[in-house]
Amino acid sequence: MVNPHAVCDGGDLDCGSGLLLIIKKAMDPLEGGQILEVRSRERTVAEDLPAWCRMVNHQFLGSEPGENTTRYFISKGAAQEELEQDLQAAKGYQWSVRVQGEKDLSAKIHSRNHSFIAGQPADFSPRVNAPSAIDYLLGALASCLTVGFKAQASRKNIEIDHLELSLKGGLENVLYHLELEQEGSARMKQIAGKFYVSSSEDEVVLEELWRNTLDRSPIYQTLIRTVPIDIKLAIVF
Repeated sequence: MVNPHAVCDGGDLDCGSGLLLIIKKAMDPLEGGQILEVRSRERTVAEDLPAWCRMVNHQFLGSEPGENTTRYFISKGAAQEELEQDLQAAKGYQWSVRVQGEKDLSAKIHSRNHSFIAGQPADFSPRVNAPSAIDYLLGALASCLTVGFKAQASRKNIEIDHLELSLKGGLENVLYHLELEQEGSARMKQIAGKFYVSSSEDEVVLEELWRNTLDRSPIYQTLIRTVPIDIKLAIVF
């Protein structure tokens, strides 16, 4: 029976999406040899966490599987990378992409270990060879909010049964973008949608979770300064 000196809950986060920073912050006040219990529902942590412990000279003591959450135990090593350095490195991180023009009216985007194709900036045909830049913009906003809400809920141990977000957006004048008119603007004029949440949790808690998700979403906070965004929260029981 392991008696931890501190406990942190990573919910559904994996080691590449913030869990290690949470662990480091919980580990920082502990003295060498003291034990941290890490709770997680993400299956990849079972393999990644012991490897990380070996890299930073902590001792991985083992785990105790539960019905929904696995408990991992780490003994703090004498040498630990400074938390403040890691936090500053995270603050200064910059995402980068490389884009190549293809033979047709499309572009190939390379991002880390992924690549994908984007079609014409604004293509409103029902069938296209590749999503347009506006499709990706709306998809970026929708995924940022959906995954962000789920992550917020996970950290607070709030059970979410189902999430779905539908978005629509239009341009001020798509004909100006297509050079068929000389008046107007190609900027987006509005984005609207509905965010469906199915959960047994109290409405007040879910509404607060939604507000916090909007507040901490990098895509939403960037777009809201230039485009009116109206997304309604719909709680389904």
